[in-house]
Amino acid sequence: MIHALTALVLALPLTASAVHQDSSFRRRHASVAHTPAYMRRAANYTIKDHFVGEDFLSWTFYDSSDPTGGLVTYLDAQSAIDNGLATVDCDNVTTLAVDANQTVATGGNRNSVRISSPETYSSGLFIADFAMMPTGCGTWPAYWTVGTTADWPDAGEIDIIEGVNLNTENQITLHSGADCTLNSTANTTGHILGTECTSSADADSGCAYQQDDTTSFGAGFNAAGGGVYAHLWNSDGITVWFFSRDSIPSDITSQNPDPTTWGTAAAIFPSTGCDISSHFYDHAIVLDTTICGDWAGPAYSASGCPGTCEDAVANSTNFVDAQWKINYISVYQ
Repeated sequence: MIHALTALVLALPLTASAVHQDSSFRRRHASVAHTPAYMRRAANYTIKDHFVGEDFLSWTFYDSSDPTGGLVTYLDAQSAIDNGLATVDCDNVTTLAVDANQTVATGGNRNSVRISSPETYSSGLFIADFAMMPTGCGTWPAYWTVGTTADWPDAGEIDIIEGVNLNTENQITLHSGADCTLNSTANTTGHILGTECTSSADADSGCAYQQDDTTSFGAGFNAAGGGVYAHLWNSDGITVWFFSRDSIPSDITSQNPDPTTWGTAAAIFPSTGCDISSHFYDHAIVLDTTICGDWAGPAYSASGCPGTCEDAVANSTNFVDAQWKINYISVYQ
């Protein structure tokens, strides 16, 4: 995934993604013991940015062709609002949707939305509460951050939520420039898929965890009423937690977060195998949903969905549940 803060960044042929299960996913480095930073000390966090409701309608709407090869037309802000694909309800919940009404030819493009934050970040505690995430045959939703440099992935990419089609388990992935590996034996609720974070256009699997919780993605996430993804990003590493709706810590809802009390993380990327500060910086927050493309397309035949991904884009009923419903995203420093 990439975002669209500048025209040069928009043109990048970014990540086909964190997803190809090829030989680069074999472990190539011995793991070392690591005590996550959040277990070593507590910190006081203050909200820097709190995005809710119509705030998201003021983010940057990407309206160029999809760099991951998806069968989508990303709409600009006014078109997305006019077509009902970017809305805010009376409860201040923001919906970003894929079109589920228009007739689209087999293999054609369906309207969708992709937005990026006006602010950029090089560290922080990020807490995102979603009531719903997109799911359905052909879909490829993602919540992620990415560097604003034109030379992807030199400033890095952090994929917090990502999956395709009818997946029920979330994948968490880092993409980086040279000399960055996942090197840890820390206990997590997810399992490691690959340890080579260094990525390029020809080798873009990244280093990744897959969650073992079927409420972490897709229909299972939605059936549970959604939940919270939180990640702590500092010079010690990047740590990700997931909380289903009925297990969200009270300190998160009270806006007084204390990661030392949150228990076992879903994924931990320590600085032991990668200098996090020099590999990940100046990131915008991105939310999008593409269709088919470089991951959902090749994975479609094994997904349990009927026909082909090109057929799926023509069937509007596939996208009735292809919606982000965002309660808020908060950034603490």
